[in-house]
Amino acid sequence: MKDADEFDNFYRDTSRRLARYAYGLTGDPADAQDLVQEAYARAWQRWRQLSGYEDQEAWLRLVVNRLSADRWRRLGVRRARAAAERPPLPAAPPSEDTVLLIRALRTLPMVHRRALALHYLLDRSIAEIAAETGASTGTVKSWLSRGRTGLAAVLGDERAPEGARDAR
Repeated sequence: MKDADEFDNFYRDTSRRLARYAYGLTGDPADAQDLVQEAYARAWQRWRQLSGYEDQEAWLRLVVNRLSADRWRRLGVRRARAAAERPPLPAAPPSEDTVLLIRALRTLPMVHRRALALHYLLDRSIAEIAAETGASTGTVKSWLSRGRTGLAAVLGDERAPEGARDAR
């Protein structure tokens, strides 16, 4: 019973100061109260060891500091998760040129499309494309040339006025 009486006296002597301290850290009375209760629960579990410390209240403040920091971290993680779960802002619709280019690319054979995308969108060299696809550099050059020719033919038709398309 001696330990319980000592702890009760310790609690009565320090609880108001610790609550003010926790409130100063959190700015929220309910959070401060939770921190203080948790700190005293931990102190009670370790009271035999803690009662031998020169400054038990400093130990409690350290526990409150750590608990407060943990709460801030968890709050930050929750906010980050919530932000990640929010739907992204709507993207602007693609420009007419982009739509035309995509439509034109779809008319090309896949090997030409892939070579064009690797070369112009990913800045890959002809040698790098050849290594990635297992083709010779001459074949890659042919794919790029044929792909550009195919794009020019399709895009030339797409951009030509109505009358000009019919005349061809």
